[in-house]
Amino acid sequence: MPATTLITLPGLIDCHVHFREPGLTQKGDMESESRAAKAGGVLTVCEMPNTIPPAVTTEVFADKVKRAERIKDVDIRFFFGITASEHLEELKQLYASPLWKRCSGVKLYFDHSTGNQKIDGSLLGEAFALCAKLNIAVVCHCEDPETNQEARDQKPEASEVADHSILRPPESEDIAIERAIALARTHGTHLHIAHLSTMQGIEQVRAAKSEELKVTCEVAPHHLFLTVDDYQTLGTLGKMNPPLRTSEHAEALWAGIADGTVDCIATDHAPHTLQEKKTDEPLKAPSGVPGVETMLPLLLTVAAGKWPHPGGKPKYQIPNTKFSVDDIVRLCFENPNRIFRLGKDAAPQKIQIDPEAEWTIHAKNLHSKCGWTPYEGWKVTGRVVGVTE
Repeated sequence: MPATTLITLPGLIDCHVHFREPGLTQKGDMESESRAAKAGGVLTVCEMPNTIPPAVTTEVFADKVKRAERIKDVDIRFFFGITASEHLEELKQLYASPLWKRCSGVKLYFDHSTGNQKIDGSLLGEAFALCAKLNIAVVCHCEDPETNQEARDQKPEASEVADHSILRPPESEDIAIERAIALARTHGTHLHIAHLSTMQGIEQVRAAKSEELKVTCEVAPHHLFLTVDDYQTLGTLGKMNPPLRTSEHAEALWAGIADGTVDCIATDHAPHTLQEKKTDEPLKAPSGVPGVETMLPLLLTVAAGKWPHPGGKPKYQIPNTKFSVDDIVRLCFENPNRIFRLGKDAAPQKIQIDPEAEWTIHAKNLHSKCGWTPYEGWKVTGRVVGVTE
């Protein structure tokens, strides 16, 4: 048989990761999670601010940049967080410093998630206005706290992990996206919606783009490949924010990829230890899943005309438009590079892929410190075999 022809691609960009350093290094650290990224063909990442302490001051941001200097194989950029008024002044100081070149944007949490970094709602207008003035993207975790509270009030008996998707319903995300787009319209801010997971959210972004607003979005592999049906096998390993949705939402995300509404695929790589996840109280398990190492093989499998889920085929309709390797480059290199102004050149470092390599995902063979994956036992086609200069 003839040898497989390798494919060469630019080192991918994952514009949404949590590498957990400092303060949460029992879950992962820059070194371990960078190994996972490189093994998955990701050579640039944008790391979120919800560490301990959080990156909401120039001092903490500088410390994270210094820590990243020891990482040679992966370029780590950082988002700056805003939760209180004093952080607006800190952002101005960061902008005036040499550290600014390491900042990929500002992250705002509309409701609590890991790290409780929810912004004071009264500051949203000021934050959007400042990001517009500095000409940087503001990345929003869009969930509405009032809607989430109403859901909790209506289901006080909730105790199963599947209830997580009820307690943080699609309407919560949709309302927050609507508010974020309105703020972007008012202030002329570049809004980037993180881990968009709903059908209505896709429609809102599509409409915003037709209005020629500066609105972009990303979707996560776990919302493309998993649905609420997977709680049955994953349990708390399938718990994340925003939560798993029904198949109609996953279908809408794929349609958004096909028609260009979706700009990026980013993993929201968020490792937690198995001990933390395997709690007797499922709704108290931390939200988040690892994914930086498995994103590319999952997408390559779809590009090969296959479906990696153990069931062998999706439970929802994937658009007829052929998903290709070129789409992977667009969604995981070209668009995040442009949106976050990373200045990446496709030439210096490239990844080599064997597009025909068939293998099974097992956590024991992956590199994240947490030691587990929601895709355990999934069969994929396509593998990174090397990195070239």
